[in-house]
Amino acid sequence: MAAVRTSSEIGFNRVAIVAVLLVTIIFLAPIYWIASTAFKPRNLATTIPPTVVFQPEISPFVKLFTKRSQLRSAPTLEEYAAAPWWERVVFDGGEKIVRDGKGQVQWSGYPSRFMNSLIVAITSTVLAVGMGTFTAYGFSRFRVKGEADLLFFILSTRMLPPVVVAIPMFLMYRAVGLNDTHWGLIILYTAFNLSFSVWLMKGFMDEIPKEYEEAALVDGYTRMEAFFKIVLPEAATGIAATAVFCFITAWNEYAFALIMTNRRAQTAPPFIPSQVGSGLPDWTVIAAGTFLFLLPVAIFTFLLRNHLLRGMSFGAIRK
Repeated sequence: MAAVRTSSEIGFNRVAIVAVLLVTIIFLAPIYWIASTAFKPRNLATTIPPTVVFQPEISPFVKLFTKRSQLRSAPTLEEYAAAPWWERVVFDGGEKIVRDGKGQVQWSGYPSRFMNSLIVAITSTVLAVGMGTFTAYGFSRFRVKGEADLLFFILSTRMLPPVVVAIPMFLMYRAVGLNDTHWGLIILYTAFNLSFSVWLMKGFMDEIPKEYEEAALVDGYTRMEAFFKIVLPEAATGIAATAVFCFITAWNEYAFALIMTNRRAQTAPPFIPSQVGSGLPDWTVIAAGTFLFLLPVAIFTFLLRNHLLRGMSFGAIRK
């Protein structure tokens, strides 16, 4: 009987391993597709069947960061030899890099859009997590009249899809001069992330024993000192987990960034699809921009992975 049970367990473990590998492959397949397309020559990006083995190129990244135009005639041997190596790869694709009257390379708008995404996502995440932590602490430690109604009201801000309120927000922003500004997007993303931050952080705050603060208060700490020296270190796991989700939401947001911005504060999501080649979309350039856009989120999540894994089970919302 024991042998049968052991065999069953071994069989179950094998099935579980196969299932995990299958799910991992399914989830990683789009990322591999984007990464491989980012290094493909343009003529191999849309081949049927897909080209799996190819010679990697960096021309998509050169095109992503520079402005270019179609070559009307092939460059002379002298022009080709005098051009930097990264410009030659553009020549080989039948295009040339646009230069101004002084011969300076004209850079594309991707670096500025990428920086806009960093500014907006990081600032809105810090604000949402910071305000959410203080609010959750208040709901967790003090008696608040109408607490259930207030928490439901905070949560109700997430019940409508963001695109539903895009037009009213656009009209209001235009009236107060917040269109195409960093602070306009920061305020918007902070407001939408705040409800999620409050509810998630309240679950973490409820898990921290009140006796820790009471002991600190008896030792002469003020309420704020007890919060910063006792509660915050204990809530670090929850803060990290909440920050990851808020950052991902703000980083990937597309609809508001498309409607509320034009050039000055435009982020990377609405800019990447606009990268087209001569006549047809250049999927290699779009894939290169998407690949670089994935890196900050991947790095941020990787750095906080230990807190994130513990936080998913530590802070359960109990309402």
